[in-house]
Amino acid sequence: MRAYRSIRLRVKRFVRRERGSQFVDLAIALPVLLVLLGGAVEFARYFYTYSALTNAARAGARHASKWERSASWTVPETSNMVVYGDFSDTSKGPILPGLTTSNVVVQANGPSANKIDSVTVKIVNYKYTPLFDLGKLTGISALSLNIDMNASATMHQLFNGPVIH
Repeated sequence: MRAYRSIRLRVKRFVRRERGSQFVDLAIALPVLLVLLGGAVEFARYFYTYSALTNAARAGARHASKWERSASWTVPETSNMVVYGDFSDTSKGPILPGLTTSNVVVQANGPSANKIDSVTVKIVNYKYTPLFDLGKLTGISALSLNIDMNASATMHQLFNGPVIH
């Protein structure tokens, strides 16, 4: 009977001891929280990049649509407007890392080269580079978040007068 009581007492003491259980909880919860935090940060960066590309394409289309309905507007100025946020000052650097003027396509839409109705500006093949690339971390290229991002905007010209040279 005494041995039974002694074992029973030891089992109760063992069950009551919770020393170190916080570390076990932390070891279980911390990886899950880090993955959630990394996913939230990556989604925010992706959304920011998408918004910046869309706004840049709109600014370029707005800039190109201000020109008269003729072939006098220049594609390099519009490309600089998209990439650098300014058509003449390129010293500040691109608005997004890796964005170049070769990613910008400017199209004049209309019945002829001298009669432009609208301008379409496209950003093509911009490579989004994530902070946490699952493809590099796991060694599985199919899980890579290095993806091409595209954006486009079309602005109609409001000028309906004769072509000015």
